[in-house]
Amino acid sequence: MHKDPSIIVNVNLREARLKKKVREHLQSLGFTKSDAGALQAPGNTKEVIRTLHSAQRAERLAANQNFITLKSSKLLKFFASGKDVIPDKISPVLERVSSGTWQGDLFRLAALTWSVPVSNGFGRRLRYLVWDESNGKLIGLIAIGDPVFNLAVRDRLIGWSTEDRSSRLVNVMDAYVLGALPPYNFLLGGKLVACLLRSRELYDDFARVYGNSVGVISQKKKRARLLAITTTSSMGRSSVYNRLKLDGIQYMEPIGYTGGWGHFHIPDSLFIELRDYLRDMDHRYADHHMFGNGPNWRLRTMKAALNALGFRDDMMKHGIQREVFISQLADNATNILQTGRGKPDLTSLLSAKDIAELAMERWMIPRSIRKTEYRSWDSDYLFDFIDNNWLSLEVETDKKKTIS
Repeated sequence: MHKDPSIIVNVNLREARLKKKVREHLQSLGFTKSDAGALQAPGNTKEVIRTLHSAQRAERLAANQNFITLKSSKLLKFFASGKDVIPDKISPVLERVSSGTWQGDLFRLAALTWSVPVSNGFGRRLRYLVWDESNGKLIGLIAIGDPVFNLAVRDRLIGWSTEDRSSRLVNVMDAYVLGALPPYNFLLGGKLVACLLRSRELYDDFARVYGNSVGVISQKKKRARLLAITTTSSMGRSSVYNRLKLDGIQYMEPIGYTGGWGHFHIPDSLFIELRDYLRDMDHRYADHHMFGNGPNWRLRTMKAALNALGFRDDMMKHGIQREVFISQLADNATNILQTGRGKPDLTSLLSAKDIAELAMERWMIPRSIRKTEYRSWDSDYLFDFIDNNWLSLEVETDKKKTIS
């Protein structure tokens, strides 16, 4: 049976428009083609990385416009100004966040202030607010979720085969939100928040919530233990996570860099069009996104759509390599993850309170003496930043070599 020529023409026109839209978007971010024809980022500085995320961030803020308008005035009181912070009185505490609560709204609003948009996480999730008990203000955020299945530097460190990883990755999580808010970030509060990943509270919460969970695919009890948490710097190499050691205990260890693959340079609106294109082709990735299919579904979906449009296989390789870190909660975590045997040695695992006291003495109080810029911070600046980005965020278009 011959296809209707008009249908073929419409399909060709749609594909041509979609290819043009992809090219124009990537060119607007400054991507070019290398001499070998591969996608090439305009650089790897922090400013370049923020620019590459700008379209995604603008979409995220626009999608949350009503939420920001409705909630910001009620929640602004929880964000500190410099005058609210007395460094030697700071008293950090963790609060686990539940969905459908005002704490959940506060977490969402605070995460929208990040210059690089944060993920919603995948599969298992634990979220926390880090409070300053001395003034009732928010210090920072922590969220851990299921890790990506393929992470070469992690797997090499542990010594995993593919089979080992499949059976033991359940004992690893990934910190997809991790950081301090101003003015606490001026005082190296990001180091404090990162160290709290390796706290007894997170280990115990994970055991209560997920220790006896049943695998979606295997339908077997996993008996999972939180042995390690990975995280990836959003800005290439991280000065915050490096050298994170307190009282002789290593809280975060750098283990290498990502390969520069991902999907942040494709905004949600363009992803939806690419997914619709696959759906019309009856492609299996279009709606194959239930838990159990892996956190890389979005990446695979984009890659399939771009391949169908005739783009190169490496179009999803944006080239921005990010530093990867691991926090091992048990002293023998690597050995258990490698062999699948042993009881976690939690001898050096401290409470959040004890970690906070060490971090305050090591970093935050000395920083407050050397650097006093935190005092001039006003909490209103945070939402001026959101408004300015939301209303006027634009990306310069650099007319360079055509991407195809």
